[in-house]
Amino acid sequence: MSDSGRGKRRLVADRRHSSKTPPPPPKTAKTSGGKPPRRKAPARKRNPIAALFAGVFRWVFGLIWSVVWRVSAVIALLVALGVGYFYSTLPPLGQLLDGRARGSVTLLDRNDAIFAWRGDQYGGAVTADSVSPHLRNAVIATEDRRFYRHFGVSPRGVAGAIRINLSEGRGPLSGHGGSTITQQTAKLLCVGQEFDPDVWKTESDYLSDCRAGSLARKGKEALYALAMELKYTKNEILSIYLNRAYMGGGAYGAEAASERYFSKHAGELNPQQAAMLAGLLTAPSTLSPTSNLERSQARAATVLRLMEDQGYLTARQAEAARANPATLSDEAERKLGGYFADWVMSTGPEYFTRDTTEDVVINTTLDPKLQRAAETAMNVVYSEKVTKPGSVVEAAIVVMSADGAVRAMVGGKKTGVSGVFNRATQAKRQTGSSFKPFIYATALDMGYSPYDTVVDEPFCMNIPGSGQWCPKNYTNNFKGRVTLADALKNSLNIPAIKISESVGRDLVQKVASGFGIQSDLNDSPAMALGTSEASLLEMTGAYAGFLNGGSAVAPYGLRQLRLKGDSTPLMGSGGGIKERVIQPEAAGQLTWMMEKVVSEGTGRRALLPDGRPAAGKTGTSNDARDAWFIGFTADYVVGVWMGNDDNSPLSGVTGGGLPADIWRETMSRVTEGLPISPLPAIAPTRPEPQVVEQQPQPQQRAPDPEPERRRRDNIIQQVLKDLLGGF
Repeated sequence: MSDSGRGKRRLVADRRHSSKTPPPPPKTAKTSGGKPPRRKAPARKRNPIAALFAGVFRWVFGLIWSVVWRVSAVIALLVALGVGYFYSTLPPLGQLLDGRARGSVTLLDRNDAIFAWRGDQYGGAVTADSVSPHLRNAVIATEDRRFYRHFGVSPRGVAGAIRINLSEGRGPLSGHGGSTITQQTAKLLCVGQEFDPDVWKTESDYLSDCRAGSLARKGKEALYALAMELKYTKNEILSIYLNRAYMGGGAYGAEAASERYFSKHAGELNPQQAAMLAGLLTAPSTLSPTSNLERSQARAATVLRLMEDQGYLTARQAEAARANPATLSDEAERKLGGYFADWVMSTGPEYFTRDTTEDVVINTTLDPKLQRAAETAMNVVYSEKVTKPGSVVEAAIVVMSADGAVRAMVGGKKTGVSGVFNRATQAKRQTGSSFKPFIYATALDMGYSPYDTVVDEPFCMNIPGSGQWCPKNYTNNFKGRVTLADALKNSLNIPAIKISESVGRDLVQKVASGFGIQSDLNDSPAMALGTSEASLLEMTGAYAGFLNGGSAVAPYGLRQLRLKGDSTPLMGSGGGIKERVIQPEAAGQLTWMMEKVVSEGTGRRALLPDGRPAAGKTGTSNDARDAWFIGFTADYVVGVWMGNDDNSPLSGVTGGGLPADIWRETMSRVTEGLPISPLPAIAPTRPEPQVVEQQPQPQQRAPDPEPERRRRDNIIQQVLKDLLGGF
């Protein structure tokens, strides 16, 4: 059935709304929560000024960012190149452990015990594993607590150091550095730069550049530290640091410092000793225990606290260590023979002493007992008898054996020091009457007798080019005819001049030079009064020749020199007894005369309290600028000098005064415990009085055993009467 024509709709769209009626709102889909979505607010129109600023900001920020990331990339590339360069220059670990520019010298006394060190001490290579764990922990706790956690540079540490410096009113790079142990090691290595004399005039300039604190220098150190972190392990870097760091007292590295201060290996250190060494790293010279033990102990207590805070020590361990602070070993505490050590160093070859690149051991003649005796004597006299407040008068002492071996030396009134002016060896001063024994030694060797006489009376001489010269005795009086023994005993000037002129000044000069007086002697009659100059060491060595029977000696302190670890000596002493100068009989008679100086003459204040025989001679130079006493027992020779460094006159000091006191104090301590032995003196034969008696018959006359000697003595006596009697 067809439905066409019925209910058939028009094929056009239905009219939804009229032009006057708004269309219904569109249906919206419901959200999952059943609520319709928020309608979007209509966009507000932007402020053109704000838009302008926003655009400028975006452009500037974009520009800065583009510059920053490019610059950062360049910096990163440069850092990588710098680290790579330094990495390529780093040598094997073994070459970095001993970085000293010169070697060390260890000095041993006559008992082969260490008494002094010179040069850069290096005890040998150690590692972070071979040293005491307490030392390793102390160094890390003090210098770089984050050492095992950073990559060579610690930004946190640098920022903290800058903050502290600014808070203390310093510049950001002045004071605390914030450097890691790796950076400090880079500085010790001078970022790989070796000393070049074409670049640096001196080694001091080189070290100054290495220690510079400029920003550029710190940058290089940072790059070098990064390279080291890539090349070596942490313990290897710490090993380099422990071997290279200066720890005061001339000691480089932990092993040298441990031996220097505690006489033990670095692997044997207890907590308090390790803390003391670690504390030295901040200021090794001022905190050195040999300079100021109390200050060093105080710093060690701070290190122990840091070790406790960081867990390296328990509270009980830290408290026990603080209650028993580290002290110096006996060897380090002695402080003996500083003047002596300096002198020995000056006598050895420069390439094995002052500028050695090797580690050298020198066996010396120093006797520690005698050195303490001399230093004590000096201190006793200055504390008890030099009463003038602020007195600047100086003194020096030399103790010597008869063969020239120097056993003790004090070069000034201040004892226990080194590296200062040594008046025993470096000062050349007028010898005064201590020169007179050379005159009488010459006369005795020519056959004069101590009983021969000379007239002590006023006289004058015409000196070519100077006019008339009229010397006087110290006492301004005259004794008349005196024996040579009495003339020396009383230190009379007129007889000394007459004897010198009669035997010939050239012979006196020859004898004095033969005994070791190296200075040029005045070729004038005043030479007899000691107007020439000599050092105390020279004079003491010359008197040693009188004691040993008339042979010259070469004073020496070096017995042998060898390289450390080698038992074969490279050189011997070069000192000792040399050629004969005067005959033994003359030396013995001179000793007999000089004994009278001490027992009866100007040197009576030198008499020893135990009655031990002694011989010597006083000396006071022109205007009392120098005072001497040099003398000997059967065992030792001791020389003493006093004077002012500016060569000004002494006030109330003569050779028979304070110098004799120092000599007595020294010699009584030097000979303490030794048996009392007689001097090697030879008493002269007294001339027999002329007796008129009937001569025996020729066949009954006893034979004369020494006709030649008697004839010579008669001639000499006649010559003396002719030449000297008229003065």
